[in-house]
Amino acid sequence: MKLGTGVGGWLAGIEAAARKAEQAGYDYVSCGELAHDSILTMTLAAAATDTVELQTSVTIAFPRSPFVLAQEAWDLQAYSKGRFTLGLGSQVKGHNERRFSIPWSAPAPRMREYIMMMHAVWDSWQDGKSADFLGKHYRYTLMTPNFNPGPIEYPRPKVALAVVGAGMARVAGEMADVILPHGGIMTDRYMREVLLPNVKIGLDRAGRTWQDVEIAASGYLVMGKDEREIAQNLNRQRQALSFYGSTRTYHEVLRMHGLEALGHKLHQLSLRGAWQEMREVITEDDLRALCQTCTYDEYPQFIKEHREYASLMGFGMPTRTVEEQERAMALMAALRAIENPGVPGEMGSVRSR
Repeated sequence: MKLGTGVGGWLAGIEAAARKAEQAGYDYVSCGELAHDSILTMTLAAAATDTVELQTSVTIAFPRSPFVLAQEAWDLQAYSKGRFTLGLGSQVKGHNERRFSIPWSAPAPRMREYIMMMHAVWDSWQDGKSADFLGKHYRYTLMTPNFNPGPIEYPRPKVALAVVGAGMARVAGEMADVILPHGGIMTDRYMREVLLPNVKIGLDRAGRTWQDVEIAASGYLVMGKDEREIAQNLNRQRQALSFYGSTRTYHEVLRMHGLEALGHKLHQLSLRGAWQEMREVITEDDLRALCQTCTYDEYPQFIKEHREYASLMGFGMPTRTVEEQERAMALMAALRAIENPGVPGEMGSVRSR
């Protein structure tokens, strides 16, 4: 199992954070793209490290030309000596139209073309293939020597794809190297009943198997040293749930667990800017309907039993005391030693929380 941690924020702190992660033994570092640019972040992380893998989680695709992003990823792959994975996400309609000021269209077929065009660009640089990609949303039919950086001595960058809905899961199974279920609002039941079966459809369409993709472990999970601490930590999930649950794009997850009314309530509160009230309307029963729980001691076995499809996962633990630091190191070692089959055990089944 590969373990990753996040780096982000202002660029001045990226290099130190990436070096620290590499020294701590993480297999990869990732960065989101909220208030800062993911490509700049990963460039600095590449400059400061030698072995740790680099992954954007995610770069927002549609505001960028696929050619521009292919060029940036090509340079980063060469600069990092083959350590870069380009994680793509579509973002939701409102942010594309109102924040990025770009037209919106059905995201799954558009993302499929986006990745296909990037592959076509890389093929023309690496193997000299003709620029002849024609799609509904994107086209690539011109490449002259002045604009061709030429081949690199590493494999083309891996493409990771963030998924929430069934359509994007099918595209991920067909096109992506790494699959990133949206951790902000994801349950084990939704993962097994919606996302993984649709990933399988995409794999079958492309003549691929589960061994052709890496899948990140996902699903709300709350841990603690005992049940009392688990109950305390469960309360911290209110912030993420209130934010993502207010967006109608994610209401299918809530609907599956009988919480569609909660989603509508959160959405209405968000329109009023009632951020604190959004947290308060979420009950403990709501949280327990969505979250799995385990103690720290049970964590490695939990991953083996409930995330058997996964080959990478984010890892973060409290390290404020010597005891916590020792626990984190021991768990890192135990988790990295896990060799999951990478195939869903009971696709579509509901597993116990």
